[in-house]
Amino acid sequence: MPHPTSPVHLVAALDGAGWHPAAWREPSARPADLLTAGYWTDLVQEAERGLLDAVTIEDAFQLQSDRPWAPDDRTDQVRGRLDAVLIASRVAPTTRHIGLLPTAISTHTEPFHLSKAIATLDYVSTGRAGVRIQLALRQDTAAHVGRRTFPEITPERRDDPEVQAATAAQFEEAADYVEVLRRLWDSWEDDAEVRDAATGRFVDVDKLHHVDFAGATFSVRGPSITPRPPQGQPLVAALGHAEVPWRFIGRSADLGFVTPTDADDAARLVAAVRTEQAAAGRADETVHVLGDLLVVLDDDAATAADRLRRLDERAGAPLRSDAHVFTGTPAQLADLLADWQAAGLSGARLRPAVLPHDLEQITRALVPELQRRGSFRTGYEATTLRGLLGLGRPANRYATA
Repeated sequence: MPHPTSPVHLVAALDGAGWHPAAWREPSARPADLLTAGYWTDLVQEAERGLLDAVTIEDAFQLQSDRPWAPDDRTDQVRGRLDAVLIASRVAPTTRHIGLLPTAISTHTEPFHLSKAIATLDYVSTGRAGVRIQLALRQDTAAHVGRRTFPEITPERRDDPEVQAATAAQFEEAADYVEVLRRLWDSWEDDAEVRDAATGRFVDVDKLHHVDFAGATFSVRGPSITPRPPQGQPLVAALGHAEVPWRFIGRSADLGFVTPTDADDAARLVAAVRTEQAAAGRADETVHVLGDLLVVLDDDAATAADRLRRLDERAGAPLRSDAHVFTGTPAQLADLLADWQAAGLSGARLRPAVLPHDLEQITRALVPELQRRGSFRTGYEATTLRGLLGLGRPANRYATA
């Protein structure tokens, strides 16, 4: 558990025009630019100017929807997005320090493909890559790929044994998926590339390894076609709302996101992840747990509350989110983060309600407030994402002494 006086870690969660459905209609929004490289570059560079640890970039295998379990027919909200991994690869050369954590859907993709994509991102960013693993269990999403089916999942069926069994099986598959990623990243030893022009020997074949993974739903022989990434192992992150995904975080992730409602709830969620981490034999490893917050920030609390009311009116309904919605000032948010950190969280993943407005409130107001309190960095102290989070470069599992 991190000490309450240790620096707080901050991640910005980037999604479209912002996390409020009416964000695209705000004066500061740039809806015409959502599918341009410049838009995403501007956002990530702003996050880097604020010295944030990383950004996550949302993605999915279905159009955005006002209904979490099914598509809708609304035309007054943002629909459509770019591929998160490709966004990160495009933005990476325009930044120098900030970590990049695109979302990738494990349910309908192959780990071999993702392993080389994230390894490539780690090379492009010179050691700042990670990936947020996300599952996709909706029927309409599965129909896009056509390889499998799932039971209908609705809030009313959450306790249905069929739904619970299918969910647990998919998280088991996701754990296998991450294990394959990690094995493939290690399948080239660090010095496997000889590059000896005099002898004509480019690769030491004895330092390339078959991973020979066989799981319940897929098998992968390896090795990768991409040499070991600069970080050795890019970071794996995941969001968890309940016991099964908390187990996945404890077993497979380096960075977990949870959704507390207050400090007591934060302590409960951290304890749940730590229990799962210990059960997976990882008690001695550092797994950072960050609390997710959807933020509406302004210089005074009344202005923030008025803005949220205006956004809700435009959307036709109050904002709903799986994460706690914070409305107030950057100083008030700093107080909340201190309480959550004292409860055991390493920091927060902040979801700006409107982009770029709330991101700029984070970088230009919250960060200086945290710096005044001595709880946030005043400069980047490492050149890799692992370094920013205090994680060492892991040894290669296949290398011999």
